[in-house]
Amino acid sequence: MEDIRKNYSIDAIIAAFNEEEGIGLTLSEMKEHLNFENILVIDGNSRDKTVEIAKDSGAQILQQTGVGKGDAIAEGIKHIGFNVDYVVVTDADYTYPAKHVPEMIALLEANPNVGMVCGNRFYGKVDEKAQNHLFYFGNIILAWSHRMINGIDLKDPLTGLRVIRAEILRNWKVKSAGFDIEIELNSHVIRSGFKIVEVPICYRSRVGEKKLKARHGLEILKRIFLEAAYY
Repeated sequence: MEDIRKNYSIDAIIAAFNEEEGIGLTLSEMKEHLNFENILVIDGNSRDKTVEIAKDSGAQILQQTGVGKGDAIAEGIKHIGFNVDYVVVTDADYTYPAKHVPEMIALLEANPNVGMVCGNRFYGKVDEKAQNHLFYFGNIILAWSHRMINGIDLKDPLTGLRVIRAEILRNWKVKSAGFDIEIELNSHVIRSGFKIVEVPICYRSRVGEKKLKARHGLEILKRIFLEAAYY
């Protein structure tokens, strides 16, 4: 396996809650394509074997004291290594192929004005079992709202696969506790003076129970309006 780190280092943040079916596959694939300084799994008090499997896979486990994906990512950010250049954020359910991450890092290496590279699920190959018309149209509405209200034009603003410059995250005071974290992160990167780039990725059907529900769309929409107040 080629070591893609070269002159930079990488940490990964993975929020997990009852993901025993997907976490092992996710970590194994990530290590196949990348060499990390640390893989931080922030566990939201799982009641299954998530923690045991993640430990056996070599991940560092952080126990979440709060609740929600945003709270978990905020906890992970506190533990980013001092010498880390890039942070990979992905989901624990094996939906996002790790093979795309080297390309995403290469874009950051080549473009100092780009602060974050996001995986665009809608312009890549999507597993038929992963397609859900309700969530697809929900994403279209939220992407349009994000563009019109926040001025951030992303085709897939809620993607769970991102690579971010660590310097952008170090002093970030996260306000989002739940699934609205992606909207706040998009806004934070832009406010920090950087650009966001999207790349098409494959998207697989999740392994295990889906946590995102239709009601979370209102939470995300609320965050879009709240972020408008910070511009």
